[in-house]
Amino acid sequence: MTEVTKDTRTLDDPEEVVRRYYRIVSDLSSTEDDLRSILAQDVIVTEHPNALVPTGARRNLTQTLDGFRRGKGLLREQVFEVHDVIAQGDRAAVRATWRGVVGVDAGPFRAGQELIAHVAAALTVRDGRVVAHETFDCYEPFTTAPAL
Repeated sequence: MTEVTKDTRTLDDPEEVVRRYYRIVSDLSSTEDDLRSILAQDVIVTEHPNALVPTGARRNLTQTLDGFRRGKGLLREQVFEVHDVIAQGDRAAVRATWRGVVGVDAGPFRAGQELIAHVAAALTVRDGRVVAHETFDCYEPFTTAPAL
């Protein structure tokens, strides 16, 4: 007799919510409504200092959606490869690699340039939505071009 295993994860399961969140963020064809559907109204996204945001940032829902929109305008492709999600209760730890290809010349970046970041993050999920996302992005060295 073959044993049937049932996936007991639900749409409210923190690991599944986090994986769905990264799929939405990664997909350049996803919409702001897609992202809004997985973020709580009171979400706080904390980005610790890194090569792109040297002073770090703390964003609410409106600011997060604005950054989502701006990123879509700058990149021609991107992907989050989620390596690990470790969930306990309403918290999840993530290890991922982000790769983005710049779509247009912008500031110090040129169209076609690839950026890579190794990501460690901690997220909190409530009622099937992300309420907190704290990220530590470690970018691989990249060159910048003189501003146009």
